[in-house]
Amino acid sequence: MVLKTEQLTKTYTVGQEQVHALRGVDFQADPGDFIVINGPSGSGKTTFLNLVACIDQPTAGEVLIEGQPISGLSQSELANLRRDKIGLMFQSFNLIPVLTAFENIEYPLLLKGVPKAVRREKVLSLLEEVGLLKEAHRRPDQLSGGQKQRVALARTLVNDPKLVLADEPTGNLDSKTSERVMAMIQRLNQNHGVTFLVVTHDPMVNHYADRLVLIRDGQLSETDQPATFKADLNGNQREDEEYVVSNRAS
Repeated sequence: MVLKTEQLTKTYTVGQEQVHALRGVDFQADPGDFIVINGPSGSGKTTFLNLVACIDQPTAGEVLIEGQPISGLSQSELANLRRDKIGLMFQSFNLIPVLTAFENIEYPLLLKGVPKAVRREKVLSLLEEVGLLKEAHRRPDQLSGGQKQRVALARTLVNDPKLVLADEPTGNLDSKTSERVMAMIQRLNQNHGVTFLVVTHDPMVNHYADRLVLIRDGQLSETDQPATFKADLNGNQREDEEYVVSNRAS
């Protein structure tokens, strides 16, 4: 087990109203899982991701990373946990604009004091894996959106995390680039054996899941129908009717 939540609950106070963002969520992710959590805006998926990432604290319940409860950990202990065991990907890439692709990927290793030769070998290996060796010395403003997300992906993996959390990784990409990035994430998930948890409202991403979890009104439900989009004879994507019917009935 890499990740487990027990009766995870998050309630916000807005004025005099109580907003129940998560309602007693029980969830588990195992080594090598590729899980997509899909839901509309306001369904609680970002709240769930922030709690699992140890960025926010639950109102009730518990998050366990490799069996370790995070409640009671200090801010510095939480920071170390995120640094050593959790990789984060964002819709906006979050690259440092003055650093090259190589330096952006290298930066987490610098924070850990990894020797220069080891850093170089690891960064170059990841750049090769994501197909960006030739772009190693380009800054983010010299890269396309897809290239930026591949740099962000390599940076996420450089510390050998146990769990990668991706928040809308295709949100700023066109459809073709999104497919290429998701295919690469899937391949790296398989090659590295890292657990990926992808939170999205993009139905295309569901196709890459080996576990698909739907979130609605702060509650999670797993489905055995991970591929929600299929290609038609013209190569276009269409909704899987069985999936649509099952969701309309829920």
